[in-house]
Amino acid sequence: MNILILGGGGREHALAWAFRQNPKCDRLIVAPGNAGIAAIARCAALEITDGAAVVGFCEEQAIDLVVIGPEAPLASGVADSLRAAGIAVFGPSREAARLEASKAFTKEICDACGAPTAGWARFTDAAAARAHVAARGAPIVVKADGLAGGKGVTVAMTEAEALTAIDAAFGGAFGDAGTELVIEEFMAGEEASFFVLCDGATCLPIGSAQDHKRVGEGDTGPNTGGMGAYSPAPVLTEALQARVMAEIVKPTIAEMARRGTPFQGVLYAGLMIEDGRARLVEYNVRFGDPECQVLMMRLGAQALDLVHACAEGRLAEMTVNWADDHALTVVLAAEGYPGDTRKGGVIGGLDGLPETATQMLFHAGTATQEGRVVANGGRVLNATGRGATLAEAQARAYALADAVDWPEGFYRRDIGWRAL
Repeated sequence: MNILILGGGGREHALAWAFRQNPKCDRLIVAPGNAGIAAIARCAALEITDGAAVVGFCEEQAIDLVVIGPEAPLASGVADSLRAAGIAVFGPSREAARLEASKAFTKEICDACGAPTAGWARFTDAAAARAHVAARGAPIVVKADGLAGGKGVTVAMTEAEALTAIDAAFGGAFGDAGTELVIEEFMAGEEASFFVLCDGATCLPIGSAQDHKRVGEGDTGPNTGGMGAYSPAPVLTEALQARVMAEIVKPTIAEMARRGTPFQGVLYAGLMIEDGRARLVEYNVRFGDPECQVLMMRLGAQALDLVHACAEGRLAEMTVNWADDHALTVVLAAEGYPGDTRKGGVIGGLDGLPETATQMLFHAGTATQEGRVVANGGRVLNATGRGATLAEAQARAYALADAVDWPEGFYRRDIGWRAL
């Protein structure tokens, strides 16, 4: 099978790594890829949000399956272009991708199908939003409606913090993504991520994870795209997963189908859990990053079979074979992240690092310059370990992180603290 993965981050490196273990993977191309991906797949220069360009590339390269990693190509309708050309694709249509591309759309879907979530209101001007905060008080959550690279959400513990977030969004901090805001009730509890494959009709849970969003240890500082994750999430018990499927995921999928926009791909439900009850925080319509890294570490070669079956509408015949194990990943980020960072710093210590089923360094924001690996983004590497216990997985992940020679990078030392 000839496979094209769209994207160039840690998520896509993890997908490529898992697919490579499956004998059905003959030729693997990743666009644009990164320095780590280049070691296991061909990297291609391609405008991944241009549906016509992606279709043309697939026809030239005889691609059998396209897997879309990031949200931007989904929101721009690349999956629609591929389906129209008869090319198998893993990822939702542009309309179905609104479950991530618009916070307000997701809230409307939840209201229509009765899925439990936070109370909310939408705003298109700062004055009305500020008045709402004054009336409701804090803590309160301010969200840019559109895609903001994981940085458009402010959990405001004070009214002043909420007002600053409102002014920043309407002042252009998130571009078009912030021209409309959703302001939500603050939900207390423990967050967890739940991943379900959907082929438009059948839903198949494939795992849980817990992310660490804050930049600092002890979950302090500003939100980021994610500083680490582990799988499974102990708070998501089998009984609670069954309730989430019945009360949140399946009603959402049914409502999307009722509207004539069936969902096909991976539905990532961000949940807030308190007193044994789960409410939806938000949906993503692609694998999370860095959650994908721990899921792929545990799924291995079967990930390709599951994704392929999802793309072809065959999920009803599939099962997930889970080992009784754990995985944990630590994000190595560039100094200054999630703010401005400097690119081009040389990363050493990579030669001879283990690349096994229990230890893997996934590349995210890396590039190659003059034969050397350099930093090329905010989140740069993902040191990932797998073990019989979470403590064992954590030890393996940090052993990898500690072996990297990159003075301009940093990472949290407490990934997995909630479970441990």
